[in-house]
Amino acid sequence: MPTFLRLPVLPTIPANAKWTQNGLTVAGGNGLGNAINQLNRPWGLSVDDDQTVIIADHENHRIIQWKKGDTTNGQIVAGGKGRGNGLDQLNSPLDIVIDQETDSFIICDRDNRRVIRWSRRSGTTQGEILIDNIDCDGLAVDNQRYLYVSDYVKHEVRRYQLGEKNSTLVAGGNGQGDGLNQLRYPRYLFVDGQQNVFVSDKDNHRVMKWNKGAKEGIIVAGGRDYGNALTQFDRPQGLFVDMLGTLYVADWGNNRVMRWTQGAQQGTVVVGGNGQGAGANELYWPIGLSFDRHGNLYVVDNSNHRVQRFSIE
Repeated sequence: MPTFLRLPVLPTIPANAKWTQNGLTVAGGNGLGNAINQLNRPWGLSVDDDQTVIIADHENHRIIQWKKGDTTNGQIVAGGKGRGNGLDQLNSPLDIVIDQETDSFIICDRDNRRVIRWSRRSGTTQGEILIDNIDCDGLAVDNQRYLYVSDYVKHEVRRYQLGEKNSTLVAGGNGQGDGLNQLRYPRYLFVDGQQNVFVSDKDNHRVMKWNKGAKEGIIVAGGRDYGNALTQFDRPQGLFVDMLGTLYVADWGNNRVMRWTQGAQQGTVVVGGNGQGAGANELYWPIGLSFDRHGNLYVVDNSNHRVQRFSIE
């Protein structure tokens, strides 16, 4: 049996929860750049139990963390040695999850076509390769210490036992398409306590749920072509499922975050949706999405080169 993994605490978010519409910048927001108070096209993020925000700083080829209360400077915790394929380097990282069991980060090092683990212990100068020759995009870890990786070239999601090379297909894998057994450029992942896999099926403009062991998925949000109606997405990205089974999705092209309750035929706008912009109530291509244990919402505001926190009311 695999070792059970202590995951960050999932919030219990009330069904009628609301969030402040003006976000607070908790990382970046100082223009595009590579200084430690800047980001360059950030993508995925994780939020630790102490509200530390860890970001895949895509075009700076580094992982950078910002501690709660310190919104002036981040700390480089992996990479930051320029674009490259050395074990001390990253090349366009896209996503990151926290492995609490080994106190490390697991990183989708996309343009190096590998998944790499990097210890959080001080003095760590390089990572170790967990999976190579994979066109990774999104990552997730479940409570039994399995790692899930989306592959945007094979249009599939595979599950790995950490430290093992063998894998199991858990979603897609039937070529590119919009059938229920297919995906088209799968991106971010979320795995619930029953090992059901939620996938942002980006170019199908939908979110799919693949129950454990299923041969095809279920459309749980979107899937009505792209658009800005409440029934639609425009290239969905980061996603999160709370304890009630409510789905939250970064709706990239519509510059908003949507909430879909279980079984709903349409979503509601949680934050954003005020057009593309850099105001406190605006987003510009939101990508990564997460919550802290208190239910505060964090959104990677990609083209504003910042991370916004929207406090739960």
